[in-house]
Amino acid sequence: MEMEKTLAMVKPDGLRGNYTDRIKLAILKSGFRILKERIMELHEDRASRFYAEHLSRSFLSSLVKYMTRNKNPIADWRAMIGPTDASKAKATHPNSITAMYGLDQRKICVHGSDSLQSAKRERSFFFDEEIESNGEC
Repeated sequence: MEMEKTLAMVKPDGLRGNYTDRIKLAILKSGFRILKERIMELHEDRASRFYAEHLSRSFLSSLVKYMTRNKNPIADWRAMIGPTDASKAKATHPNSITAMYGLDQRKICVHGSDSLQSAKRERSFFFDEEIESNGEC
């Protein structure tokens, strides 16, 4: 007899709250086994297809919005990085990565693509498989 299986998904608030490991531990302690694991980002079209059973429900659009990331990850990531001069970042964007961890104008600890074209080229440089070009980081 084949074992019954289900899907367990950690939603965006679980990821943002950094609860993934605690949730997985709770799953394992409860006697479940995790057979496969995948980290992925849902975009609007895919989230809409996943929740297709709720198509006629009034909450569908807010659910899809909740399950999908922002529409401009390149700009949002660069904003999180902050100015590329650590001393300026410390003064103007103190919560940016550059302000918190950068040392000077060259040593800012992270990189962020400046356009979709650059992001595609840069990702393909480091990853064997080409990632679909739909605005993801």
